[in-house]
Amino acid sequence: MVTVLDLAAAGSSSIDLVGGKALNLGVMIAAGLPVPAGFCVTTTAYRAVVGGAVDRAQISRLVLPDELCKTIVAGYRSLGADVAVAVRSSATAEDLAYASFAGQQDTYLNVVGDDDLIDAVRRCWASLWSERAVSYRAAQGIDPRTVALAVVVQVMVDARVAGVMFTANPVTGTRHQSVVDASPGLGEAVVSGAVNPDHFVIDRSTGAVVEQRLADPAGACLDAAELVALTRLGQQVQDLYGAPQDTEWAIGADGTLWLTQARSVTTLYPVPKPPPSELRTYLCLTLAQGLTRPITPMGLAVFRLLGSSVATAAGFPPAEAEVGPAGLHVLAGRIFVDVTPVLRQRQRRRLMLAALSVMEARAALVLRQLGERPEFSYRPETAPRALRPAVRVLLRAAAPPRFVAALASPAHARPALGRIERRLRASLVVPAGASHEERLDLVRLRLGHDIFLLMPTCFAYAAAGFASLALARRLLRGLAQPAEFQAVLRSLPHNVTTAMDLELWALAGRIRSDPASRAAVTTGEIAEVAAAYRGQQLPPVAQHGLEAFLARYGHRSVAEIDLGMPRWADDPGHLIGVLRNYLQLEDAAVDPETQFRAGERLADAAIIDLVARARQRSRLRGRVVGWALRRTRELAGLRETPKFLLVLALSAMRTQLGQIGVALQADDRVENADDVFFLDFADVRRGLAGADLRERVVGRRTAYAVELGRRRIPRLLLSDGTEPEALATLAELPDGALIGSPASVGTVTGTARVILDPSGAHLEPGEILVAPSTDPGWTPLFLTAGGLVMEMGGSNSHGAVVAREYGIPAVVGVADATHVIHTGDRITVDGASGLVTPVGLVAPE
Repeated sequence: MVTVLDLAAAGSSSIDLVGGKALNLGVMIAAGLPVPAGFCVTTTAYRAVVGGAVDRAQISRLVLPDELCKTIVAGYRSLGADVAVAVRSSATAEDLAYASFAGQQDTYLNVVGDDDLIDAVRRCWASLWSERAVSYRAAQGIDPRTVALAVVVQVMVDARVAGVMFTANPVTGTRHQSVVDASPGLGEAVVSGAVNPDHFVIDRSTGAVVEQRLADPAGACLDAAELVALTRLGQQVQDLYGAPQDTEWAIGADGTLWLTQARSVTTLYPVPKPPPSELRTYLCLTLAQGLTRPITPMGLAVFRLLGSSVATAAGFPPAEAEVGPAGLHVLAGRIFVDVTPVLRQRQRRRLMLAALSVMEARAALVLRQLGERPEFSYRPETAPRALRPAVRVLLRAAAPPRFVAALASPAHARPALGRIERRLRASLVVPAGASHEERLDLVRLRLGHDIFLLMPTCFAYAAAGFASLALARRLLRGLAQPAEFQAVLRSLPHNVTTAMDLELWALAGRIRSDPASRAAVTTGEIAEVAAAYRGQQLPPVAQHGLEAFLARYGHRSVAEIDLGMPRWADDPGHLIGVLRNYLQLEDAAVDPETQFRAGERLADAAIIDLVARARQRSRLRGRVVGWALRRTRELAGLRETPKFLLVLALSAMRTQLGQIGVALQADDRVENADDVFFLDFADVRRGLAGADLRERVVGRRTAYAVELGRRRIPRLLLSDGTEPEALATLAELPDGALIGSPASVGTVTGTARVILDPSGAHLEPGEILVAPSTDPGWTPLFLTAGGLVMEMGGSNSHGAVVAREYGIPAVVGVADATHVIHTGDRITVDGASGLVTPVGLVAPE
């Protein structure tokens, strides 16, 4: 039974025996990196003494067996006579690839003597069950029964200067930058946020210091040679682990540089591998669709097939359709597309920015800024050649004649779309006797060939409406402001999504008028009502109403572009919840139907007004503007139809895959039928051929669950890891704004809560925590915080690290924040620019 292990041997042990910190220190020692000597009290000792105890106070009073005490003391004396040591926790759930657990357990410094060492070991064990550590593990979904704690004992470095170093920029994500926070003395002051450190950002590709902020204007605590040595050492650590690292370091009084910790930087967004030879820009396609959650593995497989069909239609068929086109990347379970070629060509860029300005304005703004960088400057290419792929797709979809037909007669569009929907539904029917292999082939064939063409085919009709609006705007230039045209787009007819909402509202009205149905829908748990619906046990008005609604819209759902997500027809619980909300809405003035009709009246009035202004120029101009705006009203609402039909196809394919999942479960290839959605097409083929897929499903579900916890998804990402939004700068400081150091990217506006001591503090969900500084004892408050402002600390302090992991915007190093900001103030925290801006102030108490 190994209870004490030399630190040099820990690198070849398991994390279950020595914990994450000791394992990493041992790996670095084995690689020849400068790590202070020490030993590890293993988890075997913890389990033998602590057993199943989870009470911190109880563990703090435990008496260690004599034999264990002797072994620990022997290890201590091997380091020297009465040497000062650091006693540090090393948990089995610590320094993981997806969670750093920064500072969640305790560290004790300058421990001298046998008795003090034994006491420090015991207190480290107890810290595994502190409130902050328990809360952090719960947030990460880690089973408390699986954790144990080892303890690292190392010779203290007599530090002249110490701190932390990230081998990638944790705020911007840039992989070729190292970020160093340094302060005289021990590094704990930097880690804990107790001081404002010197802050350096170094470009490792050139060696240049690209950013520097000093705590003391009189001079830095590190000279140029020490910065070079640090960044080189950081590169060695990164090369050792093959990924960016969060390190702690110290420079002794004799000038020796030591590493005291290394762990993965858990908050960086993944980048494509291997890295491309030149800088590329990736746009998050799924986020542009409003989807922040990851896509299921089968959903990703579908996107790859759709992407291949797009590339094939454009004249660039990929070598393997199931792999997807070269420009499509799956990063952290989300779909990104390489838009670099589009940025580098004038006409393509204009079209992309025009489209994004409508659907994702923030991404368009950032892309415009990126276009000013030399890496993405225009490259010679004629317009016809550049636009040829798009023209090829539009011609194959017969989009131009559909566009013209819609302009000529808007009444032609809706019947045409109806015919497209009927043909689509017919094409999705599978013969009753089809084998599971034939079902899989059908899914792949439909998704890999003709389904994509629904988008340009159907959108041609809506495009005619938006083209009409553009014509009206041009004719009214100088006579109307751009914002005035928004009224024309209010309550558009023929919008399938709006129609769906109104139908659900109408169903709520019928249920409201039927006492039995209203009682059935509003009583008990939603799951119970859903079960009653599935069992045909709801009162007739509610039962038949839901059946009719789901017959038309049951293929829709939250996150519906992911084929792996259940449809409303599978689980109507969401709809029942919406119906309950509708049934609580008694004010007729704010119901959806009333609002929709009011919007129609506003649109009609806006058209009359705009036409009158155009007539001021000429009667002909007035007639053309009236014609264009009426075409806009008739056609623009059809913009939702392409996605509606795409989702209809995805839902039908989901049904086929679901039946295959039932077969795989029956043959013991998977545990549950819906495990099929955590496989891809190649996996399913292997399963149908007899392969056991259960282990693969477990791995995929675990990775998916981890990604569900990711709070921040970049709209745009550069191939060097940089998130362009994090590079935003402001020309001048707004009135009343405070400036600090960016610590966690994002913007939030909320009510400030100034807290000086976390003990017994109360923080309402969404409030912005304003504090002098934070250590790990504060982090339970982060679970409900909407943002963070700190007076002290750097971008690598605990508060900043945990804020990034929880995905809450944070600014640190804001001078006098707890004095200038008062509880109840409305403030905006911009974690990218480092600005804290007042929105509404209250008088101080």
